[in-house]
Order: sequence, then C-alpha cells, then structure tokens
Amino acid sequence: MIRTAIVPTAIALAALATAPASAADIQVQATGPVIELVVNEQVEVEPDTVTISAGVTTQAMTASDALRQNSTQMQSVIDRLRSLGIPERDIQTTRINLNARFDYDQQTRDQVFRGYEASNQVSVKLRDTEEVGNVLDALVQAGANNINGPRFSVSDDTQPKAEARRRALERARSMAMDYARVAGYSNVRVLKIAESVQGNAREYAADAIMVTAQRSAGAPPVQPGMVETGVTVSVTYEAVN
Repeated sequence: MIRTAIVPTAIALAALATAPASAADIQVQATGPVIELVVNEQVEVEPDTVTISAGVTTQAMTASDALRQNSTQMQSVIDRLRSLGIPERDIQTTRINLNARFDYDQQTRDQVFRGYEASNQVSVKLRDTEEVGNVLDALVQAGANNINGPRFSVSDDTQPKAEARRRALERARSMAMDYARVAGYSNVRVLKIAESVQGNAREYAADAIMVTAQRSAGAPPVQPGMVETGVTVSVTYEAVN
C-alpha cells in the first residue's frame, strides 16, 4: 500500500543525562509516498529436541483399586525413564484423572455402572532425536498404554530467526523498491521496523540424554524431518528520489 503520511517514530532518550524517564514520540515528516509492508519469512531447521507424552490407564471396580493399580504401573514407567538417563527436570506429570465408567443399555435406556478408570500422564523431553524409537519401545515394555507424540522442536532458534529476519528485510526492501519505481521514485528510506516472532519458543539448554535401552524389533521407526521457525516483519518506507 502506498500513501502520503506523517509517520510517528519513538526513540529512547534514556542514555541522555537530562532525558525524561519515558521515550518521546517524534513526528517524522514524510514528503514522499509512504509504503507499508508486512513480510513473513520461514526457515527450516533440523530439530534437536523431542517431546512425547506417555501414560497409564487402568480400570477396576473400585476407585481405590483403579488408582492403586495405576500408581504402581505408572511408577514402573517413571522408573524406566530414569533408568534411561532422562533427567528429573525433563519428566513432568501433566494429568491425573479418576472417573466412574458407565455403559448405555439400549434396551432399558439406563446408564449401567462398570467401575472406575484411572489415568496418569507425563510429558517427557528427549535431547536425542535418534533414540525416540528406543524410548517409546521401553515405555511400552514398562507398562505405558497411552502414548502421544512425538513433537519435534529446536532448543535454540536464535540463529535461524536471525537468518529469517535478514531474508525478510531484504525481501521487504526489494518489494518497496518495486512500488517506488512504479510511482516514479528512484529509492526508498526506512521510517519504521516492527517484528513479531513466530515458531517454537526457546527452550533452556540441558545435557544430552544417554539412552541405555537396546533397540528391539518392536521399536517404532521415527523420522525427525525438519521444523520451521521464522519472523513477521512490518516495515514502513518513504519513496524518495
């Protein structure tokens, strides 16, 4: 979009001894047409972190039996995760449920009580994408009967986002120059830049996981592929000669 406008630009004056505590709004006079662009740029990155959800669901006629059986089985799953070398901070309980179970009788049209169901779920963060299959197989062998994932991400996407930012600004300038030339101008100057970040949130660094499980025929094949991260940049230019 091209329009003629006065564009407000905020600058920080904290570095000046006599500056006020807050930044001032300065009116920048744009004598030429103003070009406002929003550019999204994505970068593909090889993932280095995997999150899976593993849990146990048990059923019994009494609530106490269902919860007791579930707790025993879930403790085996957690102990197995610890034996694989997964740090405590990478194992987090995300859900515990205990509910009565009912079936609907089509003939009597009544709800028939069938007992209780208990479930316990943990989120597990892995630092080695090549061992996901082994870990999943070990979890099932330990008693996990409810698994979701994997979800792949990048622990630190600072550099990929910097590359996306560079590409976005280069594309924005190229687009702005096209608009300026069509409008009869030979160049552009930047008036304002704003950014909104996309993609996975940055995660804290941790030591690599050491998996000791032996790969078995039952381990599912897992392909990490690539994940995307990027930025959306809003840039305002003035067309000039």
